[in-house]
Amino acid sequence: MIPQRSLTVLVDNTTLTDRYFGGEPGLSFLIETEGKKILFDTGYSDLFLQNAAKMGISLLDLDMVVLSHGHLDHSGGLFPLIRHMTRSIIEGMPIKKPLLVAHPWCFYPRPKFPVPDTGTLLSEQELSRFFDVCTTTVPQYLTPNLVFLGEIERTFEFERVDPGVRKIILPDGSVKEDHILDDSSLAFRTSVGLVIITGCSHAGICNIVEQAQSVCGEQRVIDIIGGLHLLKPSPARLKKTGEYLRNLQLKSLHACHCTSLASKIALAGYCPVQDVGTGMKLEW
Repeated sequence: MIPQRSLTVLVDNTTLTDRYFGGEPGLSFLIETEGKKILFDTGYSDLFLQNAAKMGISLLDLDMVVLSHGHLDHSGGLFPLIRHMTRSIIEGMPIKKPLLVAHPWCFYPRPKFPVPDTGTLLSEQELSRFFDVCTTTVPQYLTPNLVFLGEIERTFEFERVDPGVRKIILPDGSVKEDHILDDSSLAFRTSVGLVIITGCSHAGICNIVEQAQSVCGEQRVIDIIGGLHLLKPSPARLKKTGEYLRNLQLKSLHACHCTSLASKIALAGYCPVQDVGTGMKLEW
C-alpha cells in the first residue's frame, strides 16, 4: 500500500467554487505524510478549525505544528487551537501534545506602527505548556522526506526588501529593523522532485528554492504551493522571479495567499500557475 502523502488547504484568502468553506487573509495547510499529521500555520483566527470540522478532519491528533513565521495571519490561530485542545481534555477526549517547530524569532514582539504587535502574541514559554516547542535556525527533518528549511540564506539581490516601519524586539530589549529572518518553508522529497511549501516567502521564493535544493540534494522541483509575497513587486523583480521559476520547469505553481492577481497573471507567462482555495487537496 502506498502511504498517503497529501496537503489540504484549511485556510487561504480565497475559496473554491461549489466548496462551502470560509476564507480569510491567512494561511493554514494540513500535511499528512509518512504516518504523521502536520499543521503548517494556523491562519488568523479559528477559521482553520471550523473548516477542518466541515471537512471531517480532526486536529486533536496532530503530531506537529509548524510555523512559517511569526506574523498574525499565520500564527493567530494558535490560541483557538489551545482552547480547542483544552476543551477536549475537559470533555475526556484523547489528544496528542504536538511538537511545535519554528524559528526562535517567531515569538518576538513585532511593532508595526500604528499596530503595537503584528507577531505571534503568545510567548514561547506560554506555548510550551501546550506544545513541545522546538526552535531552530538550521534545517530539521520532520519525517524522512519532509524538512523544515530553517533560516533561509538570502543571496538574490532582487529579492531584498526594505523593512520600512517593521520592527522586532529582541529578548535583550533592543529594537531592530525586522527583515523577517524567521521566515521559513518546508520541502517534501518525492521520487520525481521536490514540493516546496511556503507561508509568505518573505525570504524570497528563489532563495527558498535554492536552500531546499541544497538541503535535500535535489535539483528537480515539481511544485510550489503557498504565498510568494508578491503583492506589489517591481517589474524587474517580477521578471527575474518569473525567469527563475521558468528555468525550474515546474509541473505546477500553486501561488496563493499573499500573491496578487497581477503577479499570478504575470507568472502564468513563465510557468503553469494553478488555482488554490480553501478545501483544495493535493496528493503526491
